[in-house]
Amino acid sequence: MLTELEAHITSKLRDKVLDRRIAVGELTITVPVADISDVLTFLRDDKACRFEVLIDLCGVDWPARALRFDVVYHLLSPRKNQRIRVKVHTDEETPVPSVIDVFPAANWYEREAFDMYGILFSGHPDLRRLLTDYGFQGYPLRKDFPLTGYVEVRYDDGAKRVVYEPVKLVQEFRSFDFESPWEGSNYGLPGDEKAGPS
Repeated sequence: MLTELEAHITSKLRDKVLDRRIAVGELTITVPVADISDVLTFLRDDKACRFEVLIDLCGVDWPARALRFDVVYHLLSPRKNQRIRVKVHTDEETPVPSVIDVFPAANWYEREAFDMYGILFSGHPDLRRLLTDYGFQGYPLRKDFPLTGYVEVRYDDGAKRVVYEPVKLVQEFRSFDFESPWEGSNYGLPGDEKAGPS
């Protein structure tokens, strides 16, 4: 069934399909970033496809690649009981065309991808942060984002407002014991002296 769908989509879209793969019971196609709206419109309207529901849109970060980001669209066809994954590649400066005209549900998904990864969407009516604060610096789901972040936010009761301060780690030089819990530790715990050899 998926091989027939793959053949149909490939024959109709031709050079708009850069790559295709069937894995884990789902078809994934990669398309050029400029053609994403046309491809999603075809997948929604074609009688053999009928992918009428946008389930999710997410970003994936590959910092070692020139086209660092994947934007992944997960579509569902309730009529055919099938799913498909559509991917495009982009970098930090090249915007992906917004697909709000094709799937209005993409609005907040695109905002989330912008907020978490910094992926730009051209033609989006309201591309601003969604999950982080408006003054937030950076994009927290990028793999090069520091785990502690850049600033911390707290409410200052004396100033009666929210203040931003650089992150301060109280215990910068901590000594961690990375031994496996399955192998046991080589140091004694309080009370161990009471247990005699069995």
